[in-house]
Amino acid sequence: MTASRRHSYQTTVFAVLAALLVGAAIWLVVLTSGAGTKQFFVAQAVLLLAILLLGIFYRRVIRPINTLATGIDLLREQDFTSRLRCVGQPDADRIVLMFNDMIAILKRERLQLREKNHFLDLLVAASPMGVMILHTDGSIDHVNRACARIFNSTREELRGMRLESIDNPVARAITTLPIGGSTTVRLNNSMIYRCARLTYIDRGYPHYFIIIEKLTEEVARAERVAYEQIIRVMAHEVNNSMGGIGSILDTLASCTDDPDTASLLVAGRHRCESLSRFVSAYAEAVKVPEAHTVRTNLTEFITDTLPLLESICSSRRIEVITHVPHVAVYAHIDPVLMEQVLLNLVKNSAESIGSDGTVTITLRTDPLRLTIADNGAGISPENAQKLFTPFFSSKNGGRGLGLMLVTDILRKHGYTYSLATGTDGITRFTITMQA
Repeated sequence: MTASRRHSYQTTVFAVLAALLVGAAIWLVVLTSGAGTKQFFVAQAVLLLAILLLGIFYRRVIRPINTLATGIDLLREQDFTSRLRCVGQPDADRIVLMFNDMIAILKRERLQLREKNHFLDLLVAASPMGVMILHTDGSIDHVNRACARIFNSTREELRGMRLESIDNPVARAITTLPIGGSTTVRLNNSMIYRCARLTYIDRGYPHYFIIIEKLTEEVARAERVAYEQIIRVMAHEVNNSMGGIGSILDTLASCTDDPDTASLLVAGRHRCESLSRFVSAYAEAVKVPEAHTVRTNLTEFITDTLPLLESICSSRRIEVITHVPHVAVYAHIDPVLMEQVLLNLVKNSAESIGSDGTVTITLRTDPLRLTIADNGAGISPENAQKLFTPFFSSKNGGRGLGLMLVTDILRKHGYTYSLATGTDGITRFTITMQA
């Protein structure tokens, strides 16, 4: 029985008892009205006393009980704005005052909780980190905008899906993560993410959520600082040593009369020069100047660069095909640096093909993208995540300088890029540009 029903029941019982008592007193007055004055006044006194006792009983018992029942109903309905009124009974009023204080505290705490939850919702929505909350069955309950961008989808499309059904390398990495574990994922577009699977308790049950943090810029910056320092020290020491050794070998070669010995000394000097150039090439790779961009007609830029690109491929019998619009397409680029990008990418494509193949350069406008595609050997799954690691090369004797130079130039332009071999066997390096 609810408090309101008890209140109605008690009120009804009191009303019935009061009616019976008053009725009995009135009946007594009526009976004594003809019996004499003394008996009549006694009966009237009994009636007045009964009415007075009923009032006192109502004020001290029924009214406090009704007030407390109303308070219980307010709590059940979670109405924290209403307050109880004192009933004039000290003990009951103490309970009423305590109840009002408790309601005020609950209202304040609930308001603070709502404000904190609202702040957390805003924080998650605006966070640059991807946040994903999972149901207990493993399906996705909520994702923020950053997480949706990482998965190249919308929040509505992801909601309700399971991680196993998402065709994305980040999702595949998260699927195998243990509770409390974290991992770093490097994608084929040079993006690096750190993923963590964590848990929190809600209503006594554990719930899981995923944090995806973008580390691309931080890792690239740290890698660049590290390899710049290493290369500078190494180039300085090696060049100094090779210069001195080369001078000694030249002196020895000029002092000997033995042709074989002189030939060996000259070969050693040439090797010193080659090693010096080898190290200097690394040192030059970290000296990429800042991009000074100008508004450039990309159609003309590609057409003007085409003869140089064809000269790289002609000796291998590789055809260079271009698909560019017939109208002017503009973008803000540094022409000198972007020429280096095209040269290195076409050279990589030619080396991947070997001979007798095709390199296709395509410029699209919606969105503005430049793609260099080849039908070479392609990229193995083992090498896909290592592509943009400094100095990594899948070629025998490769130094990994070309791709490192390309990515550095594109970062200075603020462009995004990706390198992957499609299901059709074509390897594409795609640059997303800004008009």
